[in-house]
Amino acid sequence: MSAAPDPVWVQAGLAAALVALDPDGTGIVVRARPGPVRETWLAHLRALLPDDAPVTRLPAAIADDALLGGLDLPATLRTGRPVAQAGLLARSHGGVIVVPMAERLSPGTAARIAQAIDTGAIDLARDGLAARHPARVGLVLLDEGEGEDEALPAGLADRAAIHLDLDAVPPGAAVAPPRPDLAAARAACPAVPDDVAETLCAVAARLGIASLRAPLLALRVARLHASLAGRDAVADPDLAAAVALVLAPRAQSWPSDDVDPPADPPADPGVDSPSPEGEEAGPAGRESADDRILAAAAACLPAGLLARLAAGEGPKTRAPGAGRFGPDASAQRGRPVGARPGDPRRGRLALIETLRAAAPWQRLRRGAGEAGLRIAAEDLRIRRLVRRRETTTIFAVDASGSAALERLAEVKGAVELLLAECYVRRDRVALVAFRGGGADLLLAPTRSLVRAKRALASLPGGGGTPLAAGIEAAGRLAAAERRAGRGPVVLLLTDGRANIGRSGAPGRAQAAADALAAAKALAAEGTRALVIDTAARPQDAARALAGAMAARYLALPQADAARLTRAVREAAPAG
Repeated sequence: MSAAPDPVWVQAGLAAALVALDPDGTGIVVRARPGPVRETWLAHLRALLPDDAPVTRLPAAIADDALLGGLDLPATLRTGRPVAQAGLLARSHGGVIVVPMAERLSPGTAARIAQAIDTGAIDLARDGLAARHPARVGLVLLDEGEGEDEALPAGLADRAAIHLDLDAVPPGAAVAPPRPDLAAARAACPAVPDDVAETLCAVAARLGIASLRAPLLALRVARLHASLAGRDAVADPDLAAAVALVLAPRAQSWPSDDVDPPADPPADPGVDSPSPEGEEAGPAGRESADDRILAAAAACLPAGLLARLAAGEGPKTRAPGAGRFGPDASAQRGRPVGARPGDPRRGRLALIETLRAAAPWQRLRRGAGEAGLRIAAEDLRIRRLVRRRETTTIFAVDASGSAALERLAEVKGAVELLLAECYVRRDRVALVAFRGGGADLLLAPTRSLVRAKRALASLPGGGGTPLAAGIEAAGRLAAAERRAGRGPVVLLLTDGRANIGRSGAPGRAQAAADALAAAKALAAEGTRALVIDTAARPQDAARALAGAMAARYLALPQADAARLTRAVREAAPAG
């Protein structure tokens, strides 16, 4: 007896059919890593599209002229007049663009694609050209991101109607779905009852969706689903499918079933009570319809999605790359990101861009019968290069006797959580421990999580608390990383109770003053920092230290894994 089909894969087949019915009106986000499941689904989508519909792949680092169009350089040089060349968006008109690793799209590229989706056309005005090309295309955004720092651009994710997660589908379940009759569905035009839009808007509000585009896309998907089912009008099954495919993946939470209904208002003796028919037609009837649609949609959702929504975990959106300190716009080497007018003696000549700038003027510059190419100084272009600056997270850990007596084991656990977060964000990490008479660099900056955990496990505890020495050691390491072109961030884990001064002599008053002075010096250098209070109860000394360091303060007793990782992300230099 054959096994029952995987419900997520059945939903994936439905999603492919809906996208093939109206590619530019829907679009889809597919959360799936490279493998047979994703390739089988993409092949099924291609088979459902019309034969003349182009299916193109967007290169990872596509330039603007290749995306939007520009000057056809060979034709321009041959004819002596500007000749336009269509870009990838215009060449994909009427078809689908597949975007691998969509989470890595640059903000500029994502914005240009979003504008083309909104207008359905490309307005080209560059290199002496003025042209308009139709560009009604469907987007297939392949999400391969790991962690919250690799999320899809919010603008593109919002414009894609359907969101699909194929990560949980086993390869054995990915068999070619049955092919529906799309010709009849394309010819159908189901009616939309008056209350359908109101129902979808109400469901979106109950799911905590702020986007105004989401219910509109859900309405379009509901109509397509009705066409596919051969119905003359949109019905509850179509709304449930639209909620499951469009609204549920965007939901910030799922409505709880145990919420008490609002109490009835006291009856007004001067006002006639409404009839039962009026109650069904009013808000109570609307709420009942919403509950019915939500219940039907919940039956189609993966259990993992419902669990995340019940826990209040909404979908991830693009955040600045926390693991990168941002682009160095003045870099003399790195990844090219375009060209600009300039002197080749102060940069690298962009030959093709220079020829493009000169080509439209050749008819005016050439003499009679002249075949050469004349290039003026204003035509020269140099490359704009971007070099990513990495982040180095420096852990400065209090391993003194007070810390060892109270919470050193818990501190090590917190550091392990933070190390894992840094590994996901591709940070370099370093470990400084201070105890006894000074501070030691236990681990030089590295990307090896294994080495970092080994150094942490061997961290001994005991002795005095030379807090100033620990802060100064972290500051020196941060300065060295800054000189190397990296962005440092210091994570100081201490209870703030210093008792060894900068000179190595004991004394709480002098040690506290030295620690505050070292914290102010670190802040003056512009080093981002986070102070995690490791005491059993929050300490005023650690809070004052965070204030002097211009750092965020976080008390470990109230800091669970989510708060710790969020605090590290906020403390890291923004790109």
